[in-house]
Amino acid sequence: MNKLLLASTALVASTTFAMADVDLSGSAEMGVFGGSVDSPAGDSDIEPQFHTDIDVTFSMSGETDGGLTFGASIDLDEQIGDNNADDGLGESAATRDDSDDGGATMFVAGSLGQLSMGDTDGAFDFAMTEAIIGSSLRDDHEHAGYNGNSGLDEFYDGQVARYDYSFGDFAVAASAEIDDGGSDDPVLGIGATYSGEFGGVGFGVGVGYQTVDTAGGDAEVYGISLDVTTDGGIQGVINYSELDAGGDEIEHFGIAVGYEFSGLLVAANYGQFDDGTSDVEGYGLIANYDLGGGAELQGGYASSDLGDDTDVDTYSFGIAMTF
Repeated sequence: MNKLLLASTALVASTTFAMADVDLSGSAEMGVFGGSVDSPAGDSDIEPQFHTDIDVTFSMSGETDGGLTFGASIDLDEQIGDNNADDGLGESAATRDDSDDGGATMFVAGSLGQLSMGDTDGAFDFAMTEAIIGSSLRDDHEHAGYNGNSGLDEFYDGQVARYDYSFGDFAVAASAEIDDGGSDDPVLGIGATYSGEFGGVGFGVGVGYQTVDTAGGDAEVYGISLDVTTDGGIQGVINYSELDAGGDEIEHFGIAVGYEFSGLLVAANYGQFDDGTSDVEGYGLIANYDLGGGAELQGGYASSDLGDDTDVDTYSFGIAMTF
């Protein structure tokens, strides 16, 4: 009887698992990084250090009897933080916030579009293409002038609900992030993208807008981006946005260019924030070489001008692995 019960339980468990789609993916990095800081208070070096990082993502999906798909994913790297004890700029694994709302996202999708909720992008970020190309360990091609297009995401707790729908070469999205305390209005966003090809050049255009009204003041951000890719391996991105918060306006401009040939990608990017009185800017450089099988050599460098006679330079080099 016990043997029959055990066999039946195993059959049910295996059948249940077979009905679901559970994927495990991940990445790892190892290499070295360093840099320098030049400021009126004095100059200092970010001594060369070893860099290690690992990221594991579980993705799950299924489908209802009516054809509605659903799923969820969780990023374990967001849960455990960073392996490196000190990044050379005074942030340790104990003090740096790597949680990013748990790295968990859920979605439900059908013929009428997709609804996502959790640690996901708002409509502004959904539509805008970042002015950056390629990869580097520790994202060392990012700098003080870089804009990740987060807009007003994480204005509250970072939990975003976004609906998006695509038709042909167009896609639209709407998002909301609510104040858990209920005292202020939600962050509302809308975005749209269009992709196409002309004369052998693929291109994409994105426009986004987000706004929020609070007791402490109003804020809004809008932007537009354009990206192009040629058959010859040339890539380019231009990005512009403006943030208006409490009467203060901050403009951002970013541009990136890259060229890929024979498994080698080289790219450069530049970005600037201008608040009308001072500029914060920087540029980044990368070289990526595909070793095949999911392994890639990555070198990155960034130089930042913080606008107060303070300059920060960082670099990294090593191997990135995807599984």
